[in-house]
Amino acid sequence: MTPDFQIETRPVTPDKLAEPLAFLEESLRNGTPVPPPFAEQLKRAVARRDLEVLAARAGSGARIVGVVVLAFRLNVSAGASFASIEDLYVKAEMRRRGIGRMLLDGVEERCKVRGVSYLEVQTDDEVVPFYKALGYEPEAGVGVLSRYYAF
Repeated sequence: MTPDFQIETRPVTPDKLAEPLAFLEESLRNGTPVPPPFAEQLKRAVARRDLEVLAARAGSGARIVGVVVLAFRLNVSAGASFASIEDLYVKAEMRRRGIGRMLLDGVEERCKVRGVSYLEVQTDDEVVPFYKALGYEPEAGVGVLSRYYAF
């Protein structure tokens, strides 16, 4: 029997961030906690509404099975704000049940509420088909470049 899924379309508040953060640390960082100063930065960004965190919960225990982190930014050239999906993770054993799609539906709702019409995501090649199936398209002429600094 498939459990019922619930997506929290209201962003997680800073005081409720610990559980989704622990989920992401376990899922994306092999259980290694983010450094405490970063956790505080994250909490402040959520409080300022620069970041929003949505969680997918399953079953009667309402355990988290997926999380998406959405960042809101200003773009001078467009003269508008835009959003980017910073992290989206669904537990491996819970994939292919519509949870990722439901999380992205929640993202769309949050973008509507915030008046954001442009959403972007940077992702691994293996996940591109998932996004394409939901209407996301590659940006022609846009490349991702990065640089690391050693401080």
